[in-house]
Amino acid sequence: MGFELLAATGVLALLTMVPGPDMAIVTRRAVAAGRRDGLLTVGGIVGGLLVWGVLAVAGLAAVLAASAVAYTVVKLVGAAYLVFLGAQALWRTRRGGAAAPVDAPPPAGNPWRTGLVGNLLNPKIAVFYTGLLPTLAPSGLSPHTGMALLVLVHAALTVVWLSGYVLLLAGARSFFARPAVRGAMERVTGVVLIGFGVKVATAAS
Repeated sequence: MGFELLAATGVLALLTMVPGPDMAIVTRRAVAAGRRDGLLTVGGIVGGLLVWGVLAVAGLAAVLAASAVAYTVVKLVGAAYLVFLGAQALWRTRRGGAAAPVDAPPPAGNPWRTGLVGNLLNPKIAVFYTGLLPTLAPSGLSPHTGMALLVLVHAALTVVWLSGYVLLLAGARSFFARPAVRGAMERVTGVVLIGFGVKVATAAS
């Protein structure tokens, strides 16, 4: 069981490090509002993972993964949310002129809630937890126990990876505080979020 758990952790670590909407949301909050907002956003994302994990272990996430209509609804709502966040970032740079001012107000909305909602509106997590996790669960444990363990491992890896990323951004805070750099980062993350939104909306179920 030890080797199987180690192998599963390796797979989950690789998937965690792949850039996606969560990292884009964290980047925007950390660059625009600082370390505290970035870490709170990470907390919301992990909270979303745990909710999906509970639903997956209970079998409810499988219903969403198997229902084309439910999946499409969540997918489109999630895509709209990502586009909204991206448009909000671009609007902030427009209001600030060529570059966002250093003393510009932080992005609107509670950072923890932003991370939570962004993650909960990602139906790919439901598919991931119901499709991949069962195949990675250690054979020495019951299916429910194995999946619950891997959900906790995935949540822990996400905390470590995204928190480290936030601290890295915070360490370069003086660089990102420059008006030109901050404005450029807002525009880049805004475009990336809108791109992820379009990708989610057009992805096959």
